[in-house]
Parts: sequence; C-alpha cells; structure tokens
Amino acid sequence: MDCIFCKIISGEIPAEKVYEDNKVVAFKDINPAAPVHILIVPREHIPSTMELDIERASVVAHIFLIAKKLASEFKISERGFRIVNNCGSEGGQTVNHLHFHLIGGRDMTWPPG
Repeated sequence: MDCIFCKIISGEIPAEKVYEDNKVVAFKDINPAAPVHILIVPREHIPSTMELDIERASVVAHIFLIAKKLASEFKISERGFRIVNNCGSEGGQTVNHLHFHLIGGRDMTWPPG
C-alpha cells in the first residue's frame, strides 16, 4: 500500500509523533495551519469517513478522546480549538486515510482559510 500515513504509522517515514497507542497515532502536521496542528489517525487503514461501519465506529470516539487529551497537553483546551475531518476531494481530503486535524493556538475564523 502506498499510503503516507500508513508509512508514518509503521515508522517507514519519520514524523514528530506526540501520541500513540494500539488504536491511533498522533503527529504534528508538516504544514501547520496554526501554532498547534496535530493529525490523529487510526492505525487501521480506513480510506475515509465514508468507509466507516459499525465495527470501526468506535475508533472515532477514541480519536475524540485523544484530541481532548492532546488539547489539554498542548494548552489549547481553555481558549478553544477545532477538530476537522475532510472527506473526499471536494471536502479537501488529500490523503486517503481517515484522519482528524486538531488545530488551535490562534483565533479560528469561519469559513476556514
């Protein structure tokens, strides 16, 4: 499989990992949109939100719990942060591996830009 996130998870490609367990890996985005920009990805290769099913749904709840933990550790929980999942090309998904962006440390405007 030629998935950059799978290669980061396996250690084949280096990344600045900030958390990992048996379900997910979290690492700093190499092109951050804010002072804190962490990607949280499941270890299992799930191409997108549209590939979720009842057996895989619990990983999303786990990702949100890890996002909460990391928001506290990176000191963005008090002021606020954003959790983003892009799905499909028009949704802005550029890597076909389910992932969530934890973004904070600055005022987040809408629409994002």
